[in-house]
Amino acid sequence: MKLQNLIFITFSFLIFCNPLFSQKLDPKGRDFFKPDHIVKSEITNKDYLIHMSFPKNYSIKDSITYPVLYVLDGKSTYGYFESSYIDFEKIEDVILVGISHKVNGVESKINRFNDYTPYRDTLTDRKFDKKFGVEKGTIKTGGAVKFLECIKKEIVPFIDEHYKTNSDRGISGHSLGGLFTAYCFLNSDNYFTRFGINSPSFQLNEKIFLEPAIVKFTSSETWNIEPTKVFISTGENESPMMVSNMVKFSLYLKKNKYENVDMNWRIYRNESHTSVIPFCLNGTLTTLYRKE
Repeated sequence: MKLQNLIFITFSFLIFCNPLFSQKLDPKGRDFFKPDHIVKSEITNKDYLIHMSFPKNYSIKDSITYPVLYVLDGKSTYGYFESSYIDFEKIEDVILVGISHKVNGVESKINRFNDYTPYRDTLTDRKFDKKFGVEKGTIKTGGAVKFLECIKKEIVPFIDEHYKTNSDRGISGHSLGGLFTAYCFLNSDNYFTRFGINSPSFQLNEKIFLEPAIVKFTSSETWNIEPTKVFISTGENESPMMVSNMVKFSLYLKKNKYENVDMNWRIYRNESHTSVIPFCLNGTLTTLYRKE
């Protein structure tokens, strides 16, 4: 009986310790310039590259867990994750997870327009079919519902299984990624509680996304969500429509003064749609994860 008890205790110990230690991956020795993982989605039928950055003291030998910020278009932004653009002295420890499409070139643009747009917009579809020189019907907007499901059911569970994360999740995006992040914010179910909405492409789906959002801000005095932080930004030299729509969205949200929404916004002087990317990423981190 003593031997059986010993075997049972040992087996139970291994089961309960395994999720804490043995399943977690050690980021040391990895090549920062290569994707850490590729997630094959059965929901969207697309492959996603995962680029990650970890707090300086991250170790699989302790029980500390960390919040996670999921950054869209990670393939083009992960180079900033550990660069001098980020003021790490001002932010709390956070794991950064860049998500991007495995394909490149026009195929990547096709996937972005599908995944990052909340609603189908046939005018946008035709416009960008011509702009990208692809066959009519190639660009198909309106896939945000499936992409968000992919993030929740495939990407986040994968990260949670292999790394020391907790349930404090944020999401950030730029341009079309900013539009998708705003969509996540407007449809908040407390899965994410920190949002970086940068250079959002509100000119897409304007009538069926931006205008209803403003109606919500003006007609709903309360919002039953967990305490949430939001950072919204754009570059001064971006298109006038992009800047004005971002300001309109921000002002109406700020004016409502939701008690559980801590919102800040900024226009970066002399920055264009491309040059603003590292600055808005730093602004997102220093606003959403500022040390107390």
